Amino acid sequence: MLAPTQSDLLSTARDAHRRGDWHASYEAFDVVGRLAPLSTDDLDAFSFAAWRLGYIKESSRAAERVYAELTRTDSTAAAMKANELALAWLVRGDVNIAQGWMNRSRRLLTGLDDSAAHGYLTYLEAAMAAVTHDFDALRRHVLRLRELADRLDTPAVTALGLIAAGVDAILHARTAEGYALIDEAMLPLMADQVPIEWAGDLYCIVLHHCHKLADLPRMRSWTQSMEQWCGVSGSVPYGGVCDVHRLQVQVGTDDYRTLENRLASASRALQDVNGWAAAEGYYQLGEVRRLMGDFDGAATAFDQARALGMDPQPGEALLACRRGEHAGAWTAIRLALTGGDRLDRVRLLRAAVQIALTRDALAEAETHCVELEADAQAFGTPGFRAWAAHARGALLVRQGHFEQALEVLTEALREYRVQQSRYDTAEVYGWMVLAHRGLGHHDAAAADAATADAIYAELGVDPAGICGSSAPGLLTRRECEVLACIARGATNRQAAQQLFLSEKTIGRHLANIYAKIGVSSRTAAASWARQHNVI
Repeated sequence: MLAPTQSDLLSTARDAHRRGDWHASYEAFDVVGRLAPLSTDDLDAFSFAAWRLGYIKESSRAAERVYAELTRTDSTAAAMKANELALAWLVRGDVNIAQGWMNRSRRLLTGLDDSAAHGYLTYLEAAMAAVTHDFDALRRHVLRLRELADRLDTPAVTALGLIAAGVDAILHARTAEGYALIDEAMLPLMADQVPIEWAGDLYCIVLHHCHKLADLPRMRSWTQSMEQWCGVSGSVPYGGVCDVHRLQVQVGTDDYRTLENRLASASRALQDVNGWAAAEGYYQLGEVRRLMGDFDGAATAFDQARALGMDPQPGEALLACRRGEHAGAWTAIRLALTGGDRLDRVRLLRAAVQIALTRDALAEAETHCVELEADAQAFGTPGFRAWAAHARGALLVRQGHFEQALEVLTEALREYRVQQSRYDTAEVYGWMVLAHRGLGHHDAAAADAATADAIYAELGVDPAGICGSSAPGLLTRRECEVLACIARGATNRQAAQQLFLSEKTIGRHLANIYAKIGVSSRTAAASWARQHNVI
């Protein structure tokens, strides 16, 4: 049988590309390219197929060759290719190389009439301004995009302009306006009027800001839309991005033990494809491990997020706090609060209140709580309102204002239920336990404690108390309860009956207790409990 001719292979590659059969297209173009140089159009098609399959470095090399050829024949097309390469490097997390490609595009477009390429470049400039917190430059680029969108009447440029304007509005606490602009920008995306690589970036920006705003209902809605789009697009890069954002939402409701493995896998797969999304995945992995009590694993995940260009705060500060390193935690959170924008500060303020309460620094907690409440009112998202009520309720408990604390904590519960944020819900119930005990309502306290413990068990985590356990040996509240029963002479069965747990669970808690306090027998554990006032 004769081997297919070069012409036949080229026809096969082009047909496969038109059908969206990226594997067949890539393989056929690859074979032809080894036999003879591909034309500019075919090389561009090969680059696109490689990108769709996740071969990012190979795709970029081919795109650079396309750019070089276009500079000799079509400056506008070359500038557009430079824009695409800038976007590719930007989403991989290499801002400097992205800026280099933007400079090439800018130079090629100088003196030319406005075109879609100008719109794409201006969008990249707006994105870069947002990343570097240059809000004056961001505003200028937003106005320029609006002008280009009106003049060019190009759906993709219109969508890019609306997204940039939406981000600008959100960063300035005009949340409703920002959401309205983003919702309008989504229409051209849903109608497939925006090239896929740019559409994917727009989806990422939308979900990223929903997450920053702690608006899980909206993020859940857009994640579902993106999931449908990811399935239709058949894109390996954005399939991975979809996974990370989907898992960020599921952290609110799913078993953390299952989420841990999925987050680790999704983040690894994205490292060379989308550095920003991979960093977010590793940060979320660190948070999951922190809440599960895997401190070393959490530290490793936060280090991986930092290596990809993300400052892993407030997660690292809260991890230090849970380890009992309260001074280090406070230093870390105060340093983090000196940078970033107002939107970034909200998540940091929430952690600052937690850490201040752990240090019994109630005046500092009050200062940060007031700022958190002001920002929650300004941005107006359900997540921020829940955080502010949660923080205020916790502070009121520590101040001994138990009746008022219960009213505020009930408000936080309502918001968290809207969010479907179960770990936070369990934490609120924990504070309500203390408030009820302060009022002498022991039955209500017991009911709230049982509710919190049930949620923690379903999520696969142990209750950690305020910013981690302040108990000796870093024991959790439940471990202290088990140890207290044993120290009073209860058998495993009796402890299980008293705490409404199984004997197997009591055994697991005892094993963890022995490991944490460095003993190997019940007698030694009981002695340690008396020495450290655990009973």
